[in-house]
Amino acid sequence: MHIQNQENSWGTKMKKIFEIISDKNHEQVVYCNDPSSGLKAIIAIHNTILGPSLGGCRMYPYKSEDDALVDVLRLSRGMTYKAAISNLNLGGGKAVIIGDPNKDKSEVLLRSFGKFVDSLGGKYITAEDVGMSVHDMEFIRMETSHVTGVKRAMGGSGDPSILTALGVFVGMKAALKKRLNINSINGLKIGIQGFGKVGYYLCGHLKDAGAEIFGYDIDQERLDTVIKEFGVKPVENDELISMDLDVFSPCALGAILNPESIEKLKCSVIAGAANNQLEDEERDSKLLQKREIMYVPDFVINAGGLINVANELQGYDKEKAKYQVEGIYYILTRIFDYALTNKISTLEAAKLLAERRIEEYYHWNKK
Repeated sequence: MHIQNQENSWGTKMKKIFEIISDKNHEQVVYCNDPSSGLKAIIAIHNTILGPSLGGCRMYPYKSEDDALVDVLRLSRGMTYKAAISNLNLGGGKAVIIGDPNKDKSEVLLRSFGKFVDSLGGKYITAEDVGMSVHDMEFIRMETSHVTGVKRAMGGSGDPSILTALGVFVGMKAALKKRLNINSINGLKIGIQGFGKVGYYLCGHLKDAGAEIFGYDIDQERLDTVIKEFGVKPVENDELISMDLDVFSPCALGAILNPESIEKLKCSVIAGAANNQLEDEERDSKLLQKREIMYVPDFVINAGGLINVANELQGYDKEKAKYQVEGIYYILTRIFDYALTNKISTLEAAKLLAERRIEEYYHWNKK
């Protein structure tokens, strides 16, 4: 009887997992378990019509496996849109390792993950993400060639966050031009939430452009660094969200925009590096549209990192990668124009244009 109940429980759980996976049309989800190294990971491959899936590996102490699954499915789907709208011949994939990167990470764990990546035969190519570093990618590369974001000395492109920040900067400029008809950032008030690598490098661009930077980070050391180096004016998180800003730039974790926080906003533009900034994409993008706050779709504006590591696949050229990232300005201009013409949100416009490219390629390739 106990065995039967256990089987029924497993059956119910598996049915639920398949329902979650099917909901967003994922091609493949791989659970990676290696007790000897302590590895518990999930690799999600959303779509490979345009090419192999490429997306970073995130290490995070998720409260549950279900939370990890939901996160990796959302992130991998976002990578499909990101690659498509950026005109890359790549699909969308992502991986998460369940664990505290400050306590649980080790060489054997990373190499074990590399073996799982290698077993997919190139269908998924991994890279750096939250909780991971360029150095970690080197351990993974010991077990698989399907990895990007390694040091330049090893033929890679190095830290992708440098060009991610450049993409966010040019994305801000495109949005300000369209929303306020402003060509210069000089003297504008920019609020940044989160000073990780991307937020840090973004500060450099904004300071050079003459912006007045306000910011918050839960990590006081990071906050002290940007205060000292870039003159960032510190404010509490709630105050930052409700400040009278030209641009609010979420650069930490996602799901921070919801009906409650949107009601508090006094900015003209939202342009940040964080993934999945909207708690509910359809609901919250329409709320922002109604309030005439221009939302720059995160999977477009933060595509610089993907563009950077994608260049490794054909031999890395720094200037070529930089040129392609600067092209985010023109990609966003097209999205803004399409949204205005069709009276839809910028998020819906970006998705429709990305989906059109995938669909057109699929039908063309079938001929």
